[in-house]
Amino acid sequence: MPASVLAGLSLLVLGESHMSLNNHLTQPLNAALVEKGANVYSIGACGASAADWLVTKKVDCGAVQKNKEKLKLNGSGATTTPIKQLIATHKPDVVVLVIGDTMASYDKPAFPKAWAWQSVTKLTKEIAATGTKCVWVGPAWGKAGGMYHKNDPRTVLMSKFLASNVSPCTYVDSLKMSKPGQWITTDGQHFTVAGYKAWGKGIAEAMSKLPASSLKKGAK
Repeated sequence: MPASVLAGLSLLVLGESHMSLNNHLTQPLNAALVEKGANVYSIGACGASAADWLVTKKVDCGAVQKNKEKLKLNGSGATTTPIKQLIATHKPDVVVLVIGDTMASYDKPAFPKAWAWQSVTKLTKEIAATGTKCVWVGPAWGKAGGMYHKNDPRTVLMSKFLASNVSPCTYVDSLKMSKPGQWITTDGQHFTVAGYKAWGKGIAEAMSKLPASSLKKGAK
């Protein structure tokens, strides 16, 4: 079996509410990435948009996990940390961003494109300025309705928006990993354990198929 392109890489994974609670995405994603040989440090901050990782911002819930160690929940004391500080501390080869649902504004009649563009491009510029590679994971299908008003048209719009605007990060399209409604949700947006396991596996699989040049400095 050929060595995974992720083998030996250090990954810093930042995410929204999907990564901020127990039995969500962090544990299965870390496990799937570690299995492919990566060294992973994940931080979740619920409700944090891309630009919130340029500052220190208090959030309602958060979690951190190193590799397959126990997930540490930060509860109401959780905050985001500026990306340059995180990169200086953890020295990752790749920053992985799982940010999409928070910024899709499912409950608003119109998608706040200008705000989303500013938020996304400011974060990608900060990461690029450090010379660190990055991968941006888009939103997955959910179920229409629920307290977050998740809906397929806006999910598709958000995914396409990110695909066009996250450069120089490489985009990973979560919509290709399942069919609409395939992963059962608890509230329209957040998945059951089985859904998160499938998503975590899907992300690790998609990343392992990326060209080495999008993950390693100086790789062709």
